[in-house]
Amino acid sequence: MQNSTQTNENEFLPLRDVAFHTLRQAILTGELKPGERLMEIRLAEKLGVSRTPVREAIHKLELEGLVTMIPRRGAEVAQITEKSMNDVLEVRRALDALCAELACDRITEDGLSLLKNACDHFEQCVSKKDILSIARADVALHDIIVQATRNQRLIQLVHNLSEQMYRYRFEYIKDSSGHETLVEEHRIIYQSIVSKDKETAAAAAKTHIDNQKKAIIRKIRLDKGEITS
Repeated sequence: MQNSTQTNENEFLPLRDVAFHTLRQAILTGELKPGERLMEIRLAEKLGVSRTPVREAIHKLELEGLVTMIPRRGAEVAQITEKSMNDVLEVRRALDALCAELACDRITEDGLSLLKNACDHFEQCVSKKDILSIARADVALHDIIVQATRNQRLIQLVHNLSEQMYRYRFEYIKDSSGHETLVEEHRIIYQSIVSKDKETAAAAAKTHIDNQKKAIIRKIRLDKGEITS
């Protein structure tokens, strides 16, 4: 976990926001594990701040569903459960399919160029096996499709889900066995949008989510000992 003085983008933020963004990133990337206790004193020392901004950050993370308050135990990182994942991915699946369809009609030539570059960049990140870069490239690629819809209400809905989605997507991306599948799915989505094939674009977007869901469910059940590898 980075010290607050090490992150340039946090330099001018209030301490509570620095603590919030730093802890949030650590949870989303898995640096802070599900079920791990969040000790205010220890976290304050690591971040170089007092306990107050850490306490405020933990409260905000609880409101986002990333932290759970346990009686007589305190705050801990929320577990990744099948129910919570299903709730998020079920909605995102429908929205991503809609975004792909609308992008077929509304994406500009500049947008197509950006999307092509994003696909290429994603493949480069995969070849370097840098998990954090892969996750960021994946988000950036999908953001181009969402922005291409030019539907502000839809963009806002997807944005509201994106942070929750990132946690599950990161779990999927950590498994390198699925990287080539991700690359191929992105190619299909891109080509479908180029050719304005709404049906294929929507189907590919749904498959993209479905494959993530299957992989994450398997990991959850492995972690719980319900299945063996």
